[in-house]
Amino acid sequence: MSYPPHYRQASVLRERARAPTEAELAEIPWLPGLAGPERERALEGLVVTEAQAGEYICRFGRTATYWFGLVDGLLKMNNDESQGFAITFTGLAPGGWFGEGTVLKREQYRYNVQALRKSRVAGLPVDTFHWLLDHSIAFNRFVMQQLNERLGQFIAAREIDRLTNPDLRVARNLAALFHPLLSPNVAGILRITQQELAYLVGLSRQRVNEALSTLSAKGWIRVEYGGLRVLDLQALRHGEL
Repeated sequence: MSYPPHYRQASVLRERARAPTEAELAEIPWLPGLAGPERERALEGLVVTEAQAGEYICRFGRTATYWFGLVDGLLKMNNDESQGFAITFTGLAPGGWFGEGTVLKREQYRYNVQALRKSRVAGLPVDTFHWLLDHSIAFNRFVMQQLNERLGQFIAAREIDRLTNPDLRVARNLAALFHPLLSPNVAGILRITQQELAYLVGLSRQRVNEALSTLSAKGWIRVEYGGLRVLDLQALRHGEL
């Protein structure tokens, strides 16, 4: 029997799964809030897998079996092209956990999450996720904050879609990638290429390059070897050009 490519990809990702290293556990932002049986339960369930560029971590129409977080790499969340025009909802940077709304409802994904480059992804089983919700106040608070911040992010994304200034589109998308709560491990510098940023913003690489030059001249960012450093996050979020 043959299976669709995304089902084969999911199987391959599961086959690559392994226990996280101590260094990888240190990159999980909600884990320090757990202690005793809650922490032990989380450690028993957590796995890490590697996704190659182009592979799907979440696929439209598939039932959620894990809550995922990005340890290292870069992901994009977008709609399924079979549902209409391709729309990128957001980029996902290191330290970010995503899909908690789908996991909470134990429903099928209404979006895709795809690796833009080789990425390490952590996963917590859905049953463990719900057990922690039932037993850990700290975990509940983290998930509630995630949902609240994600809602604000998607409201902002709708506003970005209406922007006609390409430089501001790039600025607002960069601000989302540097979100201190949704992407806590990015800190001040993000490892991203102009082509990867172009995929997220929906502009050509050449136009993104022009926008980065504009933002750099304004003193909002600094382009460094292999990435970008934010100098003024508030300007990226709210500044005008």
